[in-house]
Amino acid sequence: MKPWAIYHEHQHWFRPLFAELERRGIPTVALDPRSHWYDPSEKQSPYGLVFNRMSPSAYLRGGLQGTFYTLQWLDHLERLRVPVVNGIDAFTIETSKARQLTLLESLGLGYPRSRVLNHPSQIEQAIEGLRFPIVLKANIGGSGAGIVRFDSKEAIFQAARDQGLDFGIDHTALVQEYVPARGGHIVRVELLGGKFLYAIEVYTSGESFNLCPADICQRSDGVELVRSACPIDAPKTGLKVQACRPCDQIIEACEAIMAEAKIDVGGIELMTDDRDGSIVYYDINALSNFVADPVNVIGFDPFSRLADYLALRSQASPALARSR
Repeated sequence: MKPWAIYHEHQHWFRPLFAELERRGIPTVALDPRSHWYDPSEKQSPYGLVFNRMSPSAYLRGGLQGTFYTLQWLDHLERLRVPVVNGIDAFTIETSKARQLTLLESLGLGYPRSRVLNHPSQIEQAIEGLRFPIVLKANIGGSGAGIVRFDSKEAIFQAARDQGLDFGIDHTALVQEYVPARGGHIVRVELLGGKFLYAIEVYTSGESFNLCPADICQRSDGVELVRSACPIDAPKTGLKVQACRPCDQIIEACEAIMAEAKIDVGGIELMTDDRDGSIVYYDINALSNFVADPVNVIGFDPFSRLADYLALRSQASPALARSR
């Protein structure tokens, strides 16, 4: 049996997955996208399966070189017909919030009113017609990276004049209407194999844009969670979480998003716009690190089900693996 390769750069998020695979006796190799190479002439891969866990926020942790490099390696693996979970199509969507908006538009789903631009000189024209507050987001981000709120035109114009607008590592940014979340929470729907796995409500003050589920260590009833995957400063975020069950229409929409994006494992973030009650989808994630202490939040261990799914994919035919 060829080992499975888990391609990731975060030391804490995936410890439960490695523990589950070790418990099952599955040979596993950890590959770090921040320092990696491959031979384009090779005719077969040493790995029986590759699980792409590269994060778009890796540049915050010294992993900038891995972001665009990963696209090249995934293309190589596709040529070799290696079973890849979250392959090149999924990672292309993961690393472009602009493409995510195009996907949502194609499916007729609601999202924050947005404009995409590549230079601060276009700010004045781009924000015309948008309601304030607005946020500026780097096209390639994650964990709330590169998101700044502006409450007035003058505030964002001044930031542009001061060269204080961060367009991110691909020099592309989104300006969006800031959507007030009804009930003070957003919903994150996790999907596995393109199908609904679970959902959680994340309660936030709206001041933080980092809503990573593995970084939340308190239930909505105040119970502290086991911090097996939480960063040291997690309790300082003030975020709380509880399990929920979205309506069938939302679940169907999330599954449609995953199918269109060809994401095998991922999460969709959405909220109810408090201004008009509409459902707004605002983030598509091909990186799903699952909620901290899942048994006490959602009632089961998603990493066990993830391991089951990886086993099925490792046994899939090359044609099926390539078509995902």
